[in-house]
Amino acid sequence: MFEFWASSYRKYTAGDTNRGLQRMENAGDYRSGSFDGLHHPSDDDDDDMVDIAGATLDFSSTDDDPPLNSAGYEASSRAGGMNGNGPSKLVDPLDDPLPGLGTYEDFNTIDWVREKSKDRDRHREITNKSRQSTVALLHSVSDAFSGWLLMLLVGLMSGALAGGIDIAAHWLTDMKDGVCLVGFWFNHEHCCWTSNETTFQERDSCPQWQSWGELITGTSEGAFAYIVSYLMYIFWALLFSFLAVILVRAFAPYACGSGIPEIKTILSGFIIRGYLGKWTLIIKTITLVLAVSSGLSLGKEGPLVHVACCCANILCHLFTKYRKNEAKRREVLSAAAAVGVSVAFGAPIGGVLFSLEEVSYYFPLKTLWRSFFAALVAAFTLRSINPFGNSRLVLFYVEFHAPWHLMELVPFILLGIFGGIWGALFIRANIAWCRRRKTTRLGHYPVTEVLVVAGLTAVVAYPNSYTRMSGAELISELFNDCSLLDSSQLCGYKQPPNTSDSSVGNSLADRAAGEGLYTALWQLALALVFKMMVTVITFGMKVPSGLFIPSMAVGAIAGRLLGVAMEQLAFYNHDSFLFKGWCSAGADCITPGLYAMVGAAACLGGVTRMTVSLVVIMFELTGGLEYIVPLMAATMTSKWVADALGREGIYEAHIRLNGYPFLEPKEEFQHSSLAVDVMRPRRSDPALAVLTQEGMTVGEVEALVESTRYSGFPVVVSQESQRLVGFVLRRDLLISIDNARKVIEGVVSASQVAFTEHTPPHAADAPPPLRLRSIVDLSPFTVTDHTPMDITVDIFRKLGLRQCLVTHNGRLLGIITKKDILKHMAHMANRDPDSILFN
Repeated sequence: MFEFWASSYRKYTAGDTNRGLQRMENAGDYRSGSFDGLHHPSDDDDDDMVDIAGATLDFSSTDDDPPLNSAGYEASSRAGGMNGNGPSKLVDPLDDPLPGLGTYEDFNTIDWVREKSKDRDRHREITNKSRQSTVALLHSVSDAFSGWLLMLLVGLMSGALAGGIDIAAHWLTDMKDGVCLVGFWFNHEHCCWTSNETTFQERDSCPQWQSWGELITGTSEGAFAYIVSYLMYIFWALLFSFLAVILVRAFAPYACGSGIPEIKTILSGFIIRGYLGKWTLIIKTITLVLAVSSGLSLGKEGPLVHVACCCANILCHLFTKYRKNEAKRREVLSAAAAVGVSVAFGAPIGGVLFSLEEVSYYFPLKTLWRSFFAALVAAFTLRSINPFGNSRLVLFYVEFHAPWHLMELVPFILLGIFGGIWGALFIRANIAWCRRRKTTRLGHYPVTEVLVVAGLTAVVAYPNSYTRMSGAELISELFNDCSLLDSSQLCGYKQPPNTSDSSVGNSLADRAAGEGLYTALWQLALALVFKMMVTVITFGMKVPSGLFIPSMAVGAIAGRLLGVAMEQLAFYNHDSFLFKGWCSAGADCITPGLYAMVGAAACLGGVTRMTVSLVVIMFELTGGLEYIVPLMAATMTSKWVADALGREGIYEAHIRLNGYPFLEPKEEFQHSSLAVDVMRPRRSDPALAVLTQEGMTVGEVEALVESTRYSGFPVVVSQESQRLVGFVLRRDLLISIDNARKVIEGVVSASQVAFTEHTPPHAADAPPPLRLRSIVDLSPFTVTDHTPMDITVDIFRKLGLRQCLVTHNGRLLGIITKKDILKHMAHMANRDPDSILFN
């Protein structure tokens, strides 16, 4: 378990003396003989609000997802230790399953070892029973098939939601510009499909679609019509952004942001109840459409990962195997992350690699297969819906026909350098802005902030056609390879003399830039500056906001500018040594759209530090095998440059900013500390709070629990010997004592508590003793006091530990929690150790 600290939890900060044990904050008080405080915080507590990832959390509200396995756990099912074997079952008053036993409190981490051991025991029991009867055999088959069925449902549900989000976002985005007269539910493209009056030069113009200025003033020309359209654009942008932030603030605070930093933390074992609940799913789906349609510089790709994980978490409740086991549920969530990228980009293979490379903490081979299957189902579902009307999975699917030359690797690497520099600078600027939001009054007015940014974005974006269009349409425009029928300004080249239009169009030769192209380049340069600045303050606001599309847009603009420059350089200097031999006059040598694609990959890689999955995603977007090498060169260069300027990607930076207890697997522990240097208690701290296996009464145990806020207690032979027996969780201890008082006659505060197999001797007139050995983990992980911390950190990462006990010659010395490690690493990196908020 982790230590959960929040600055607004003022009533728990005083009296924090013994930090050796892990701590767990609860809104309610633990009272003697009562377990009610665990789940029923007081309604009048003014300190029950904590800011997490920009969302205001209300602990006084009940979550729509009950605690894991609230139906009950066997008191004897406590498992743990290196060998995964739990303590032997005892015949004691706690033989019956107790509701809540073995479950976890909010903002705590799971015990991976216990969960995996519990699943092995369950599977072993089902296998043994399957040999006894046909019904048990069928149950065994259904249990084995349930994982694949769950993946099928996750893929279908996520694909359907993604298709609906795409259709609704496209419709509302076009609504800012005008309305379809034959049916307001048609977007611009669908409205003009049936029109016979469209031309190739003005394919977006048809009588059925009218702009707001034309509809209100009766004409599409003139300053008045332009001003009306301008004002209507701003009005719709403000309305959509206002609805998005109000819905998030009122119904689902967790629906804001990208969601990927929190998903990474949850997959590492941390519990944030409600983050993947049904209300979060509903509100995030609705507000994602509104936020994207408002014109803010954000994308829907990152939030779609959150949406897919919400679908998976909700569907897990249909299957006992996943409902009652947090580790198994996280395997499903890893597959759901792959599904989210699959439906976001139409890249199922890239989605699987994204989950493996960027998100997942524990990714066994079985999860790889199921992720592949779920991503396949989701992509098939999205393709069946056909949200873009072009029989493609993505809006900006393009194909390039001209091959690239080895000399072009130089500008491709330059794009990689640009992407790395911009990625590192963006991360620093965005984190500084988000920190300012959290520490100043700016964070107290989220609605005002969203409206101001949305209004500013709309005012500045409308005059420039490249900032007015949505991010996906902009990328599609920049990726496009000019052909004969293109009327885009980016294809505004001069026609060569003495050459027919047809032959020029069919040859696709490099041509001199015309006036239209120069105008487009100036607009793109302004759009680049605007996108780079506004994305910094947009990402992290209290609306769903993805970073993939804005990052790709910045890189695509820079790449297109460089591509056109290279094209013109080759056109006017085809006899120079740089181009001689591979770019002759009249040939199509340079493809500016390819440069845009490489730039998009470079900037996205610089921000997220993705490599393999990013190249595969971009390859699946274009369908061109021969462009993998330019993508790999630019992506690898951007990662090297960005890592040289800052080791963290944007998601890791936000995890650290929000104080999530996440041990980054990619970060190496480079210090020569020992376990005794990190463990608690320190020399100046009070002695370690422990339980003895015999000799303590129920009242003494309850007094110890009430006087501390630790998540668990070591059990020792005696206070004098300090020989370690095991470890018992605070939650299990409270539930067991509370249940014993209710069901066992005679259990009072004077009753002896024993964590041994045998019944301790007691007087005839004494109250009956209470045996609680069944809730003790008899094989807790231990290290010696001279164990190097780099080995200890590896044990925590690879086994998902919550705590590790430190011993010397078998005697208990102290305890190391994940928070202790994170604090120590922060201290060694000259960061504030108290920035780790959670336990």
